Amino acid sequence: MLEELLIFTRGGLILWSSCRALGAAALKGSPIDALIRSCLLEERSADASFSQDNYALKWTFHNDLGLVFVAVYQKILHLLYVDDLLAAVRNEFSQIYDPKRTDYHDFTDVFRQLHLEAEARAEEMKKSKQQPISSRPLPPASHKTNPKARGAAARTKGAPGKEDDSDGDSQHALANSAKGRENGGGAPPKDTRPAVLVKGKENGGPKDNSGAFDVSKLQRLRKADRKNAGADNGTKKLTKPADTKKKGKQDRVWDDKPSNKKLDFTDPADERGDEVTDNVIVNQGESMMDKDDNLSSDSEEEEEVEDGPKKKGWFSSMFQSIAGNNVLEKSDLQPALKALKDRLMTKNVAEEIAEKLCESVAASLEGKKLGSFTRISSTVQTAMEEALLRILTPRRSIDILRDVHAAKERGRPYVIVFVGVNGVGKSTNLAKVAYWLLQHNLSVTLAACDTFRSGAVEQLRTHARRLQIPIFEKGYEKDPAVVAREAIQEASRNKSDVVLVDTAGRMQDNEPLMRALSKLINLNSPDLVLFVGEALVGNDAVDQLTKFNQKLADLSAVPTARLIDGILLTKFDTIDDKVGAALSMVYISGAPVMFVGCGQSYTDLKKLNVKSIVKTLLK
Repeated sequence: MLEELLIFTRGGLILWSSCRALGAAALKGSPIDALIRSCLLEERSADASFSQDNYALKWTFHNDLGLVFVAVYQKILHLLYVDDLLAAVRNEFSQIYDPKRTDYHDFTDVFRQLHLEAEARAEEMKKSKQQPISSRPLPPASHKTNPKARGAAARTKGAPGKEDDSDGDSQHALANSAKGRENGGGAPPKDTRPAVLVKGKENGGPKDNSGAFDVSKLQRLRKADRKNAGADNGTKKLTKPADTKKKGKQDRVWDDKPSNKKLDFTDPADERGDEVTDNVIVNQGESMMDKDDNLSSDSEEEEEVEDGPKKKGWFSSMFQSIAGNNVLEKSDLQPALKALKDRLMTKNVAEEIAEKLCESVAASLEGKKLGSFTRISSTVQTAMEEALLRILTPRRSIDILRDVHAAKERGRPYVIVFVGVNGVGKSTNLAKVAYWLLQHNLSVTLAACDTFRSGAVEQLRTHARRLQIPIFEKGYEKDPAVVAREAIQEASRNKSDVVLVDTAGRMQDNEPLMRALSKLINLNSPDLVLFVGEALVGNDAVDQLTKFNQKLADLSAVPTARLIDGILLTKFDTIDDKVGAALSMVYISGAPVMFVGCGQSYTDLKKLNVKSIVKTLLK
């Protein structure tokens, strides 16, 4: 049973609802709002369906008019007519739609009729599928059937008195083949040797042997190719250039700013490190988090996506722009979308994400009218750019400083938990975040909750000593959840503003460690759960974030599970233009990128420049 069919504009104006028109009960919860948040705004509109609570939802668009048609029904039911009904409603409603009109009560009777017709067609289709298979007529024989079957059929239809000959002599076989042709064009005698197939046909099968395959000729060609290949190898060996002298390894230059200063991480102070802690904050300078990034001229340049074969000329392009197809079809969009998908994958975007994005862009453009002097490639690229901007732009506030001050006014510390897989740089980037918070006159406490990896506590203790901030530690082989709780209590007594909790790296498939992480989050209820991931990963980013969120949800002890709130991307300075991991992580989790690690010093922490990332992805 169909629960509701809703028609609304892309701006959110509801034009017609079956619940209102037919007086049915309202839906429980807000499945349509969830569809808009989770699919339509997240560029997942190309998905086949969406489930929320006990409901299943399907939808379609009229892109030219900017209308959305959504059908809602019980998830337990398998309604075969929903797609057919949506298409019929879309066609009928588009004929009476007027942008100035808001009342469509007269569409109720039309909908009833369309609903009945769709149900009747579904019943007929169901009955036709239940008919026995034996009643269906057999397909006619084809020349592409199995050679053995074709030979058997030919023998049953051949002239009487014709005998099989399984002799392996080739002359005998040719004589019998000629004899078969003289006897009315019957099939040649059966030969036990394997037949040579050329383009799907057997040797000797057709009547006309003028184009028959010559094995001896093929052998002569192969011998000639081998001789030519040997001659080419000889010439290559003779003309091989002399080895040039290898250049020495040059120092790497970061951010186009050459510097002769070498990175020196040795500690010149005594064992207590007093001299180092006095000079670290002064020498490091201002964090990059507080600097605005300007787009370079290179990132502003847009390259046009080729949408097919190369154009013949200026007049041809202009004529196609004026007199081409006004309404975009899926076949028109495929070449440009394929080029965009390949480009995104070369930028390290996961293949699954690139495919879904292209499908979503195709769904948003299909049926739209193409303006004059507008190419399909530019239209597709513009739509993709808008989609990427919507995905990467945070939909909630990511101003951590404001949230810290709000927690301070309530008399409690602001707690951030850093989670992620092994070796991505959680402890190092935790220290960068601490340095940035110190620059804004906030007191910070570190919690050493990585009680699993050897040297983790000592590493965090070194950062705390260099930054002159307190650290709470209990050593190794302790329960991380209990250590974090005691650290938060200690920070509350000492009036600390922020507590940064370091956790052990764990793979997404390690259930014991994932269970310990879920316990830590549920017991301490942190204000922010940051997933620390490498910018180097491609398809693995989807697997990591999906399974982290899934495990946190499955192992949660409370009904509303706490999932990942934000992302910290590390090693961003080593990827050149392969920035696709940021897109993959945001798309799969819905969490914004809040920090970007771009170096090895405490100041190398940035905000994500969304426009720059989008330009790089499409360049």
